[in-house]
Amino acid sequence: MAKLTLEELHEIRSREQEKMKKRDIHNRAIHVIVSMGTSGIEKGAKVILNELADEIERQNVEGVIITQAGSIKKGAEPVVQIHSPKVGLVTYGNVKKSDCKNIVEKTVKGGVVINELAVTPDEE
Repeated sequence: MAKLTLEELHEIRSREQEKMKKRDIHNRAIHVIVSMGTSGIEKGAKVILNELADEIERQNVEGVIITQAGSIKKGAEPVVQIHSPKVGLVTYGNVKKSDCKNIVEKTVKGGVVINELAVTPDEE
């Protein structure tokens, strides 16, 4: 493996610090949660989490934190929950990678619920 220069190390550090800022919960108005229970992971929740993060970055949306949780709705994985001042709490089930752009555009940015994706979360 090639050795990295000090400049390359600083660049990597800077890039990773920017990524970590996205996990900071302070001053964030919108919280996106991806259900990452074992069945959710099996059905592609990791792909959904990454695609939502990428789409939020592509659309340059500020004030959003993305986290993961255990099971939210059995049988509807992958599941995404969004808490925001505009929509309150909305839960989406059977989310596909192709849904992520609409979720960010319509719900995260626009505050509109996408009824065809909405599901009721399981009671605890």
